[in-house]
Amino acid sequence: MGTPGGEMGIPLLEEQEEVLPDRITHMLVLSAFFAVCGSYVFGNAVSYSSPAESGIMDELSLSLAEYSVFGSLLTVGGLLGALCSGKVADLIGRRGAMWVTDVSGIIGWCAIFLSESAWSLDLGRLLLGFGVGLASYVVPVYVAEVTPKNLRGGFVSLCMLVIAGGMSMTYIIGSLVNWRLLACLGIIPCLLQLGGLFLIPESPRWLAKVGREKDMKAALQRLRGKNADISKETSEIEGYIETLQQVSEHGIFHIFQRKYARALTVGLGLMVFQQLGGLNAYGFYMSSILEKAGASSTAGSITTAIVKLAANIVAVFLMDKFGRRPLLLVSACGACLAGFLIGLSFLLQDYHQSTDVVSTLTFVGIVVFSGFFAMGLGGIPWIIMAEIFPMNVKGPAGSLVNLVSWSGSWLVAYTFNYFFEWSSAGVFFAFSGICCSAVLFIAKMVPETKGRTLEEIEASMTS
Repeated sequence: MGTPGGEMGIPLLEEQEEVLPDRITHMLVLSAFFAVCGSYVFGNAVSYSSPAESGIMDELSLSLAEYSVFGSLLTVGGLLGALCSGKVADLIGRRGAMWVTDVSGIIGWCAIFLSESAWSLDLGRLLLGFGVGLASYVVPVYVAEVTPKNLRGGFVSLCMLVIAGGMSMTYIIGSLVNWRLLACLGIIPCLLQLGGLFLIPESPRWLAKVGREKDMKAALQRLRGKNADISKETSEIEGYIETLQQVSEHGIFHIFQRKYARALTVGLGLMVFQQLGGLNAYGFYMSSILEKAGASSTAGSITTAIVKLAANIVAVFLMDKFGRRPLLLVSACGACLAGFLIGLSFLLQDYHQSTDVVSTLTFVGIVVFSGFFAMGLGGIPWIIMAEIFPMNVKGPAGSLVNLVSWSGSWLVAYTFNYFFEWSSAGVFFAFSGICCSAVLFIAKMVPETKGRTLEEIEASMTS
């Protein structure tokens, strides 16, 4: 890549400008680490209700209906957090928004830990949901905005790896301790992030957007290293922000202008396919799916946890080598195959075929889905969402995309059991068909963002 404008320069200096700012620094690692603590809280919160179910219901004498309300309130809180996520992140900054998620999470976990009745449990779950709804937007956005273009995919994909780690650790720890101690342990990552945010810089792009040019340069220098030449990256950010200020619009209705149509279609489309492809059906009801097929739910849970974690690790290393689109396409194809296998297994069950064949196909289908989905559709839509929207509409656009994701999450979680009872095979054939449609959508609409600056991506999406 040459210098801006095509000027000729001294080769060694040009090489230094390109390589030095793009290396991994201690501050960059520290910033990503404290940011993805919010992703751990996300995974912890989502999986808490499973190991805690019997303990809470027995100790507090809750009915199944009351516990179902407790579990579902995380999604309601997530919807509320999603609604204001972009506005909060734009108003008080990316670090400020993460502080809000931590305070909400700490209060939520404390309310659950101290609960003696259903109402305090529900309040804690709602506050916890609000925090993770906000974190699901601001964490990948912050990581994307502080990371160099050649490292961005791998770093942002750490969010999904840490979510998977949070879920796995909660399942394991929850089998060893009671529900109150498990809730108390949930406070630790919130406190870790709350303190760590004082040690890391604010997003340079947000600082530039709000006119704090001096702070932007200082933050960028800390992130890239004291000896790095940040002049090129600084000029790109400043030039892009100046362009945006000339056409800056505010309010959610402005994102529906024609120039943002492609970015909005890609962002919303990926979230729709992610959720309607069956993510929460496989995650929330895996035990009941396996049991109905005659397979071991314990073996299935352990196997899928291992496969999911391994797939996320693989995605971290492949993201910036092969790009987003190839991983998304492979992921959608694998999810399509998984849905077909499980649908076929229940169709065979309806025709009273061998129980061993039905249980094996279902087990394999769930493991295949967990691995392939985690590698692409599980996390890459959030990475692309953080990359494609211009700074002047990133807040409202991010809120809308986040809201659609949480709405789809609630819809699948709420309706799956009804459809599963109505037609066990049909619901998974539907998931397979949706994932097949996702393959076509990705091939036609989703751009490759590997190796491009955020400013280059955003400009190409609105041109």
